[in-house]
Amino acid sequence: MNFKIRSVMVGKISPLGRNRVASGIFKRQVGQPVRVTFSGLVGDHQGDTKHHGGPEKAVHHYAFEHYALWRTENPMLAPHLTNAGAFGENISTEGLTEADVCIGDIFRLGTARVQVSQGRQPCWRLNERFQDSSMARLVQASGRTGWYYRVLEEGQVMVGDSIALIDRQAKNWPLIRILRVLYRNTLNKEYLSELAELDCLADSWRKLARRRIETCVVEDWSQRLNTPSEH
Repeated sequence: MNFKIRSVMVGKISPLGRNRVASGIFKRQVGQPVRVTFSGLVGDHQGDTKHHGGPEKAVHHYAFEHYALWRTENPMLAPHLTNAGAFGENISTEGLTEADVCIGDIFRLGTARVQVSQGRQPCWRLNERFQDSSMARLVQASGRTGWYYRVLEEGQVMVGDSIALIDRQAKNWPLIRILRVLYRNTLNKEYLSELAELDCLADSWRKLARRRIETCVVEDWSQRLNTPSEH
């Protein structure tokens, strides 16, 4: 698996939505090489560092082919989907989706080495970004969430560089399967037990799996998915 990087993007903090919350979701494309560090791309920022960014969410990758699907399903979104970066992603490619990527996959990203750590958990900032109060729920239900990398070896990346798979550690766990367990087959204890033992999966998701096993309860998603005024 070897793909060309079509866009590299970073974002500054800017006001988002009616409440003008601080957010880094608005990304701009960068033409020159960008340093990939253990905490993310140099020049990229997050408004809510409690829930976004950090070593397990250092780099966000989103498949550009999803854009066409979103435009077909909801033409009202088209004005927001003219260029990569609309979902707050740092890396955009074609040919690599949640069905192709397994948790724990290690890629050479430009000269950096990165590992798939978890999928994105959509939040209400997507509602504000797309001016659609249902967008976060639609992203979650579709499985078109994108995914995060932890950085194993720092380096640099730019448009036109390659992203190449160099090691696969959990071939039975493509990201789309994990998303189905988390959001559809939510209390399958066999699958949750497997997730809880996946060392390459982000610790927060392993804890989530253990909590569901222990409580037999699925966590409330409303605070994450609904914009604050809708709570």
